[in-house]
Amino acid sequence: MIDNERFLDVLHDAGVNFFSGVPDSYLNGFCNCLLENVPDEHNVIAANEGNAVAIASAHYFSTGGVPLVYMQNSGIGNAINPLLSLADRSVYGVPIVLLIGWRGEPGTGDHAQHEVQGELTTRLLDLMSIPFVVAEDDNELLEKQVRPLILQAQRERKVVAIIARKGVFASEEKSTEPIENGYPLFREEAIEVVLDAMPRDTIYVATTGRATRELYFLREKRGEGHDCDFLNVGSMGHASSVAVGLALANRARKVVCLDGDSALLMHMGALSMVSKLSVPNFLHIVLNNGAHESVGGQPSAGMKVDFTAIAYGAGYSTVGQPVSTREEIFAAVQELDKEDKAAFLDVRIKKGLSRKLPPLNIPSYLDLINGFMNELKTDREDN
Repeated sequence: MIDNERFLDVLHDAGVNFFSGVPDSYLNGFCNCLLENVPDEHNVIAANEGNAVAIASAHYFSTGGVPLVYMQNSGIGNAINPLLSLADRSVYGVPIVLLIGWRGEPGTGDHAQHEVQGELTTRLLDLMSIPFVVAEDDNELLEKQVRPLILQAQRERKVVAIIARKGVFASEEKSTEPIENGYPLFREEAIEVVLDAMPRDTIYVATTGRATRELYFLREKRGEGHDCDFLNVGSMGHASSVAVGLALANRARKVVCLDGDSALLMHMGALSMVSKLSVPNFLHIVLNNGAHESVGGQPSAGMKVDFTAIAYGAGYSTVGQPVSTREEIFAAVQELDKEDKAAFLDVRIKKGLSRKLPPLNIPSYLDLINGFMNELKTDREDN
C-alpha cells in the first residue's frame, strides 16, 4: 500500500483540496486518510457516484479548484450521466480527478459480479474520452503519474482518472471488530429475528455486501435451503426494486427486503414506488448501522435520516419509529405483516460482525438463481 498521507499531500500541492464520493474497499486506506485529515465540508461522502460528480462540479463552479471524486468501478454507471452531460468539455468543462477502485481487473480473480465491470473499466473511460493512469504501488512513481494528469485536467478543463488496483490504496483486510454505538444486536442477529418472525415460505432479498453473506450463512447454520433467497450481490441500491418486482409477481408470498442504510440512500427515490403500486405483501427493512461497513466503515447519513418518516410519506405503513431489540423487531415485523399495504421498518444495529464469516463463494450464480426461479415456478403451479 502507498503512503496515503503522502499522496494526499501531492494532491494538495497540485491544488486538489475538495473530495466527494462513495467509499470502496480498494480505496479504504485513502478514504480513511481523508476522514482523518480533511474537514467534513471538504470531504463529502455522497449518496451515489453521480451525486458526487454533481457536488464536485459545484465546487469547481464556486472556487475554480479541481476536485477529486472517489468510487468503485461499479459506480461508473451512476456517474456516466453527469460526467457526460454536466462535466464534459462539450458542456461545462469541469476538471475532475476520478479515483476508481478496479474491482474485477482481468487476471486477478474476483467475484462474478465484478468480472464484466472489471473488463470494461478502461474501455468505458476510453469511450468517454477520459485520460487515465493505472496507479502503481510505488510512492514516487505514483507522484510522477499523477502530477501531469492533474495539470492536464486543469489545462484542458476535462475529467481525468486514476485507476486503483487492489492493495495500492488499501490494505488487504478490513476491520470486522464491533464498534459500540448503543444498539444491542448485530446485523446477523437482527436478520435471524426477522426469519423467526415471518412465515417459512417468505421470499427474502438481501442487499449488496454483508447482508447477503449473513443471510446465506444463517441459512447454512439453521439447516435451511437458499431457494427462497435472492442475493443482490451487485447493483448496490437496487435490492428494494427487485423486491417490489417480486412482490408484484408473487402476490401469494410475503417478500422481505433486507436493505442497508448506505444502499437505501444510494437510490432512495425507489421508496416512492409503493405510492402507486399495491404490494401489501412487501416488507422493506433497513438494517441501519450508519456506515458503509462492507468497504471500511466510513460514516453514512443513515443515523441522521428519519427513514421512518420518509417511508411513511412515500406511502408505507410503519410502526412510527426505529426499533433495535429482539422483542421490538419481532413485534414490529409481526404487526407490519398484517398491514394491507407495503410496510417499512428501520432496524438500528451495531457496527461490525457477530462472528467471522468466510467470503461468499458461490460456485454458480446461475444455479442459485435457477433454484430461486424454480421455487417461484412451483409455487405458481401449486396455486
